[in-house]
Amino acid sequence: MPEKASAHLIRWAMGGVLYGLLEILWRGHTHWTMMLLAAILCIPLDIANEHIPWEFPLWLQAVLGGTAITAAELAAGLVLNVWLGLGIWDYSGLFGNLWGQICPQFWALWCLLAGPVIVAFDWLDYLSGAGDRPSYKWI
Repeated sequence: MPEKASAHLIRWAMGGVLYGLLEILWRGHTHWTMMLLAAILCIPLDIANEHIPWEFPLWLQAVLGGTAITAAELAAGLVLNVWLGLGIWDYSGLFGNLWGQICPQFWALWCLLAGPVIVAFDWLDYLSGAGDRPSYKWI
């Protein structure tokens, strides 16, 4: 059991660092709170992923993951950007935004990113001997 816990901790930390690197590639900079949020988001997504049956379509898993990420982005944005005034991101100029903190375009991006993360987590479990060989359904 301690091996599995340490594997999860490493995975979550890697999720935060990889997100920070993606954001640097995308925007040219990041904020430490975004890496922390990404690492924290990996926790429920990773745990939920362990309990979702293989028959559950991968695209729907990605949509659920992207929706969870968007909900966390809204909560974090309201605290970091609105309440604390840090101005880490502002989607005010984007169509369909909610208080400048979330928008449909980034929800779609989070869904697209959630899919490969789900697959990577599954393969990491399998290759470490902690899970079954990944087998996905699309429909």
